[in-house]
Amino acid sequence: MKKINQDDPISSNVTVEGGAKAAVLPSRGRMISATAWMTIILSSMYGIMYLDRVNISIAAKDMMKEFALTNTQLGFAFSAFSWPYLIGQLFGGWFANKIGSRLTLALCGLLVAVSTIATGFVTGLVSLFIMRLLLGIGEGPSFSAATQAMRHWYPEERFGFIQGITHSAARLGGAVAPPIVAWLIGVGSWRLSFWICGLASLLWVVIWLRYFRDDPKDHPGITEMELSKLKPPSKAVRRARTPFGALAKRILPVTAVDFCYGWMLWVFISWIPLYFMKKHGLNLKSSALLAGLTFGAGVIGDTIGGTLSDWMLVKTGNKRLARNAFIAFSLAVSGAFLYATMQTSNITHVALLLGGSFFFLELVVGTIWAIPMDISREYAGLAGGMMNFGFGLAGIISPVVFGFVVDRTGSWDIPFTISVVICVIGALLTVFMRPDRPFIPPHAVGE
Repeated sequence: MKKINQDDPISSNVTVEGGAKAAVLPSRGRMISATAWMTIILSSMYGIMYLDRVNISIAAKDMMKEFALTNTQLGFAFSAFSWPYLIGQLFGGWFANKIGSRLTLALCGLLVAVSTIATGFVTGLVSLFIMRLLLGIGEGPSFSAATQAMRHWYPEERFGFIQGITHSAARLGGAVAPPIVAWLIGVGSWRLSFWICGLASLLWVVIWLRYFRDDPKDHPGITEMELSKLKPPSKAVRRARTPFGALAKRILPVTAVDFCYGWMLWVFISWIPLYFMKKHGLNLKSSALLAGLTFGAGVIGDTIGGTLSDWMLVKTGNKRLARNAFIAFSLAVSGAFLYATMQTSNITHVALLLGGSFFFLELVVGTIWAIPMDISREYAGLAGGMMNFGFGLAGIISPVVFGFVVDRTGSWDIPFTISVVICVIGALLTVFMRPDRPFIPPHAVGE
């Protein structure tokens, strides 16, 4: 393998292991490292995919009017995304192991772009449902495949950080979606908003293929110092039999907690804009603004949650404290803030309390996504997909149940109360998670 002279500009061709030529980017100097660029590109993916995921909640009112949809029908359309997303969680990490994260995420991004653009051409509930299904197929494998990529590009003491910062970008996508989509609806139509979001996804695919390498050492811009902190990917994993059953058993408690977290998150990203409009009588712009501020609180929570958990891990060396206890506390406080919103009708207080609830909820995400990386290096992506199966399952059930209860009772407090109870259950279930015990595949026992 040819070593790269970091003091010289990057040459136009670099020979990597096996004699292959790597496409080389122009030298950027030392101000931004290869790992930092990777963080930016991965974060961009999370942000764009959440923008494509939540834009429908802002366009929902116009869609309901144009297609004469009920809340239950709209909830059905919301849930369409989660059916393939649920299954895709399991295959993202597996595909990343077999064909690499680079190709897996490029294919996912392309499908997300196509389905988002096509949503701008739907003519009713059926075509809307189909496009949301396709979007779920594209996004389903993405985060678990990205987790596998992170496992090779970041050292163990940065797992919480990278999961937190990328998911904070996801929430930033959710935070900017309401004002951006509302503005696009104002200057054009709800259809225009989907076309623009889809084009952003296409642009990301081009950048990803240009920059990312499955093995960091094959990247022409990475330094020896960066590589010294990383463990090389195991090529034996691609040849070994995948231990689905044994790994699923280890991850099951984390999956259950992720279901509870996901229930709450789907309440926020699916229903909060309509909640402001229908319960509190706000117009589209005001609802979009308050929804954006609520999601903005989640961006802060995502950013500091994983980092704080990593700090606790470094200080104490106790993964159950840094991961389990931290998640339990965050879920419990999030539920308490959501409960408090039902005790006031003051819109300022409601907005602040919802922001607080979402902030504490999002402290969870970077931490819980770090747990599959704690448990398994070789199968981090697959373990992450198994964990996020709970999130996908919540996405199928939560929007439909929420819309059904609102239609039947006319009350927003009842589905909010259900969500509070689920938060408490999630906090209690954290006791069964074991991030402190590394997963040993059955075929590796005795080696």
